[in-house]
Amino acid sequence: MKGFFLTTAVLFFTALNVSAQIAKDFMVGGGFDLIKTDNDGFLGKGQFATEGHYFVTRQFTLSSGLEVWTDEGVSLSLGARWFPVEEAFVRMRGLIGENDLVIGGGWTKPVNENLRFEAMADFYFEGEFAIRAGLMYVIRRK
Repeated sequence: MKGFFLTTAVLFFTALNVSAQIAKDFMVGGGFDLIKTDNDGFLGKGQFATEGHYFVTRQFTLSSGLEVWTDEGVSLSLGARWFPVEEAFVRMRGLIGENDLVIGGGWTKPVNENLRFEAMADFYFEGEFAIRAGLMYVIRRK
């Protein structure tokens, strides 16, 4: 009975919290790695990304972007995000050029109606782990 109640409550609050974005909205932005396990020293190298997202539904986006490493070059990233609630997401990306798969999750905090601050953690299948922060801007459909 507890499981049924918890599931019902989560679904109810999920339905209430997804009103900030709707299907066919776009979201663009970028972020940088605060820390990554393959960094040998402070500011020894950097990694940042730009991304574009298309909301297929209120809770699911398809994305593409660029990952830039100061010592390795550039990779194209293709992926998706799932928002079980408005403030949190799970994501998966493929990095074309690095030939790696990345899974992660994050938290988003609205700064205003369109701007969001994001913090996330990613696990790279090559064996690395990173913590990233960034900003996203939601372009709402009219």
